[in-house]
Amino acid sequence: MTTPALQALSASGTPRVPGSSGREPLTRLRCELRAIHALVYRDLLRLSAQPTHTALMLLQPVLYLFILGGGLAALIPNSSLGVGYQTYLFPGMLMMTVQTPAIMVGIRLITDRQSGYLRELLMAPVSRSTLLLGSCAGGTSVAAVQGAVLLCLAGAVGLPYDPLLLSLLLAGMILASFTITALALALAVSLHRAEAFHMLLGLVMLPLLFLSGGFFPLENLSGWAHALAAANPLAYGVDLLRRCITLRVPDTGAAAGIEWFGWQPPLPLEAAVLLMTGVMALLWAAHRFSRPE
Repeated sequence: MTTPALQALSASGTPRVPGSSGREPLTRLRCELRAIHALVYRDLLRLSAQPTHTALMLLQPVLYLFILGGGLAALIPNSSLGVGYQTYLFPGMLMMTVQTPAIMVGIRLITDRQSGYLRELLMAPVSRSTLLLGSCAGGTSVAAVQGAVLLCLAGAVGLPYDPLLLSLLLAGMILASFTITALALALAVSLHRAEAFHMLLGLVMLPLLFLSGGFFPLENLSGWAHALAAANPLAYGVDLLRRCITLRVPDTGAAAGIEWFGWQPPLPLEAAVLLMTGVMALLWAAHRFSRPE
């Protein structure tokens, strides 16, 4: 039996015979877009059907924010950060919230390949690149939804519920979610075992988190760590969110984030770098994924 997602893809992508009905034949672009919609809808359905799993993924950043942040807030003076430690920690916890569901897309791609579900999806009359793009869009949507839930705690860390501020933070999380999802897919198409994916993540994710500036200012790191942070996509995401807060709440200040040879790139340039990183990773993943297995 075919799965509901495969049925939706097949129904959306099957061309209609001219003259068989009053409707015009579906264009190729419309077929591809409907396939992407089906994959995004599948991921959102999975999210709504697993509230306990979603709550557990949100629990870790919440504990970090209120237990770790509350404990260290009494030890770290506001003058050293320009803001209370919980407020400083908030962008890092937003990034932690979106990275987990974004990375899960790569794991799901590998498990779908092992279980044979991916083979069923490849039977749909759409290109492989479209299926990969749909998976990326689905993972980005799920990550953004979970990040938006944590965004509701902004007032608890001293940030105002300013609509423009919340919109900027949400846009920053969507951009960061897209980049992390694309990087996870680029890694997943090169691996065939979920164990290898987990082992590699275990080796790199903790250093990436510590080099993101989410827990302490990057300016406190040594010179060689600055170079690693400048190549860390999580650092660009955290810095983007923190500088968005500074735009709307100037009193919070902002510790120095990403620097290129002592020069801090402007906010639009950081966003462009993050976007281009995601686009290049997705293009490379689509190139690898288009090869017949």
